[in-house]
Amino acid sequence: MFPKYDVIVVGAGHAGCEAAAAAANLGSKVLLVTMNMQTIAQMSCNPAMGGIAKGQIVREIDAMGGYSGIVSDLSTIQFRMLNRSKGPAMWSPRTQNDRMLFAAKWREMLEKTPNVDFYQDMVRSIIIKDGRACGVVTGLGHEIFSSAVVVTSGTFLNGIIHIGEKKFGGGRVAEKEATGITEQLVKFGFESDRLKTGTPPRVDGRSLDYSKMDEQKGDSEIVGFSYLNIEKIKASEQRSCYITYTNQEVHDILKTGFSKSPMYQGRIEGVGPRYCPSIEDKINRFTDRDRHQLFIEPEGFNTIEIYVNGFSTSLPDDVQVKALRSIPGFENARVFRPGYAIEYDYFPPTQLYHTLETKLIHNLFFAGQINGTTGYEEAACQGLMAGINAHQKVRELEPVILKRSEAYIGVLIDDLISKGTDEPYRMFTSRAEYRTLLRQDNADIRLTELSYRLGLASQERMNNVVAKKKDVFKVKELLNEFGVEPEEINNYFSDNQSAVITEKQKAGKIILRPNIALSGMLEAIPRLNDSLKDFSPYVLEQAEIQIKYERYIEKEQEIVERMSQMENALIPENFNYDKVSAISNEALQKFKRIRPRTLGQAARISGVNPSDVQILMVFMGR
Repeated sequence: MFPKYDVIVVGAGHAGCEAAAAAANLGSKVLLVTMNMQTIAQMSCNPAMGGIAKGQIVREIDAMGGYSGIVSDLSTIQFRMLNRSKGPAMWSPRTQNDRMLFAAKWREMLEKTPNVDFYQDMVRSIIIKDGRACGVVTGLGHEIFSSAVVVTSGTFLNGIIHIGEKKFGGGRVAEKEATGITEQLVKFGFESDRLKTGTPPRVDGRSLDYSKMDEQKGDSEIVGFSYLNIEKIKASEQRSCYITYTNQEVHDILKTGFSKSPMYQGRIEGVGPRYCPSIEDKINRFTDRDRHQLFIEPEGFNTIEIYVNGFSTSLPDDVQVKALRSIPGFENARVFRPGYAIEYDYFPPTQLYHTLETKLIHNLFFAGQINGTTGYEEAACQGLMAGINAHQKVRELEPVILKRSEAYIGVLIDDLISKGTDEPYRMFTSRAEYRTLLRQDNADIRLTELSYRLGLASQERMNNVVAKKKDVFKVKELLNEFGVEPEEINNYFSDNQSAVITEKQKAGKIILRPNIALSGMLEAIPRLNDSLKDFSPYVLEQAEIQIKYERYIEKEQEIVERMSQMENALIPENFNYDKVSAISNEALQKFKRIRPRTLGQAARISGVNPSDVQILMVFMGR
């Protein structure tokens, strides 16, 4: 009934979709198996992409030739560039999306991707022969063979949904849980555990009083995620979000349900995400606060459904409704469905290589929430890399591993396999030690050439990068040669509290001043504007950033070069750590369990001291 595939992808969430697209676009014959063809790329929680550090990840996925950025841009109902008041390393794009359009566009793009087949069924086990994954067995009993398997099971592995004292099996509300894979892999020696996540109620937007809330409009400039020249939403077409707050009355009502809370009564075994807590968690952890912010987000252009961001809960549904109706603007709220918690199986990611291939079973890859992460963006980038490396493994080609100095994706994967996670992992800019290099504006310059060499990024993408780099160089040259007279700029300086100049200076030097922006200089100096009018705003922005932050960028690159000695010092796979008697017991245990590939990775393992790494370095030198 089925041919043999190069790669089978289990699950069609964000990780599975990117994995299937990447492997197929590289030339592998791919089968995407999902329990429901109608929920491909479903936004299970909030209808949004990007945000702090997550926006950088989406731009990196796009630069590598993935689909998430394109789909997000095609389904955007609001765009905002977060952290504009801070330096460029902190700028993070975020879109509010049309939930149904997002999933439809993903499916459309996958269906137009050659080499991708689809099949609707549950996968109950992996076919494993001689320590190698070579296919799957479905719920209907079909054996489908392949050269590699990528498991992207999301929250479905033995998923249990909790609403107050009610609990039932499910991977999402109204969708059945997946069984069999955990039990099978545990028998092969894998370690598994439980995690928890949650989602807030959805309400009828017609029942809300927005006059009691603060309107939050989108940006006037729509940057988007994709580096391709695709049509993006016009600023005037954007939908507004709104902000409101809980109050003490809301908190008091919620507390009445704590006695029936599955979280506080011990019915939930899994640990929840620290940085996306439930509303009951917020009340308990932040007892000094009498209110918490809520973002009221539309679910699409053509729907009245509203997502209550910040009100994730698993309390009894009657308590949820009563508390909601005490929030300003929600007095007459009609609830479409209550919030709920879901706990599910995951496999601690220290059991993986940097390629996301499992250490115990060859040609078996994990991506997404099965690795203990949370968030669409974190899942999507893992899927991309797992799909790439599954293809590379099948073709006996070199693996593709992004370094911490190359991408947030590299930071995320290295964190996961080196440190593991006891709670759902979420990316932040603070996790990246080289974040000045890893900006959202230069992801194409950092990654497209690599992806193009692999055969993933298109010729169009490569041409765009080459043209951008050439134009940026021209603009920087022009700014460093363009002389500015005092009378042309001093009025602009006075408006920005900057000291006036008394003699002619180069425009490139003036840009180095705090509070001075190239856009303002172009307005103040018409002849400079005339010289640069043929360059796109993105080229001008990139040139300005490179000039203004040149010293910081150089300093970070020097650190990268110094650290490269550690990153390039490979530890043999069969290295006998028991011979290194002077290292601590904790380091010894973790080295033997994680088996780091380099001294750099060894140094990042939690609980390993610098002295342990120095001893290991000396021993290897011998």
